[in-house]
Amino acid sequence: MKKSETVKAHNPSLTFRGWVYFRIGWANYFAFLFAATTTLVTTYFLLIQDVQLIKEIFPTFTHYIVTAILVGVPFLITIGYIHFQRSQAFKAESDVRVESNPHHRRILFNTELLLEIVFRLNNLLLKKLNNEKLTEKEFNGIYMIQEKIQDYKQHRTISDSKLKGLFGVTILSDIDKINMKNSELT
Repeated sequence: MKKSETVKAHNPSLTFRGWVYFRIGWANYFAFLFAATTTLVTTYFLLIQDVQLIKEIFPTFTHYIVTAILVGVPFLITIGYIHFQRSQAFKAESDVRVESNPHHRRILFNTELLLEIVFRLNNLLLKKLNNEKLTEKEFNGIYMIQEKIQDYKQHRTISDSKLKGLFGVTILSDIDKINMKNSELT
């Protein structure tokens, strides 16, 4: 498939893409560096420089910066580690991302479907390796999975109530429409 034939979600414009990149650059990089620099300069020149006891600990701005980096960076790494590994905050963020992003939901759904298929294939392979015959129920299960997968492939819309009941998941139909259009181009 040619790149120019790929259908994109809602025809995003360069203006909005630029706006997204600008916000990420501003929030993640510029604002962080600007805030850190402002905090260090302000605390040193408004607090430390005028208090003699603290001035003895940090005789120059360079001493203050080096100490702040040596203490602050490991401290902030620890806080970040706690955020991702030990608190419920990151779990809640991840849940919101998956719930609100149809791409993440599609990936989750496809992964669940693949796990079910691999599990059943492994069971069939073990039976085959042990020279066991498949029962009628197992054959029917295989045919049923084939039909579900074929139906899913043909419709590609999990937002359809029939498939929602079949798999117990809901996905926004925009992604499904784009996928259908892209598959028609191939």
